[in-house]
Parts: sequence; C-alpha cells; structure tokens
Amino acid sequence: MEHLSLYNVSMRTPYGQECSYYYADFNRGRNEQICQLVQANPASEPWVPEVCKDCPVPPIARANACEFMQLRGRVVKGFLGFGRRMTIEAYCTKVQRTVDEPQIGCGQCHGDSQIAHLFNE
Repeated sequence: MEHLSLYNVSMRTPYGQECSYYYADFNRGRNEQICQLVQANPASEPWVPEVCKDCPVPPIARANACEFMQLRGRVVKGFLGFGRRMTIEAYCTKVQRTVDEPQIGCGQCHGDSQIAHLFNE
C-alpha cells in the first residue's frame, strides 16, 4: 500500500494497532499526535486520537498489502454530530479504478503475481 509518510515508520496507535499513517511524538514534553491520512485530506473533520479505536486502516493494511492501492481517509461526524469515525476510499493505480472492498483489493493485481501462477497451474 503506497503512501507518502513523513516518517516511514509504522507506529502503535493509542489503541494498540500498528498503523503507518499514525505518528506520535512525546519526547521532551512534546505532545504531538497526527494521522497523516487525514492530514492529507482538507475535506476531513478534525482528527482526534479516539478515531483510532475503530479505524479500518490497520485491518486493511494487514489484509491487503497491494503496492498499487492508495487509501484516502477522512473523519466524519456521527449521528447528530456525536462521535467521529474514519471513512476510507481505496483506489487502484494499476487498473485505474475505485476499489469497493479494500481488504480484498481490486481483483486484478494479485492474479498477476508469480505466486498466483503456481496455484493456477
């Protein structure tokens, strides 16, 4: 999953999941926590660390490591403005289309791999 990371490291979120978009710096009194996926989307509501609790990005990253899939995330308000949650849009740059189920992928990329050819023979 290709993305532009400021730090190129996967960090553990406040809720214990590894996420390559999350960054925290508490060194020497700093209190900086950011979600780079939300930061890249100006249409998003403000991010708060509680969004990480039910964020779909870490499970997507564990299930699908396709190099052509790009994620775009934004925080949306919940019912009547209470609570916030992350919504994800996935796009495959190889087949140039939106991915409906990011955990599975576009259905085209993984069929081209050398390992897939072993199972098809």
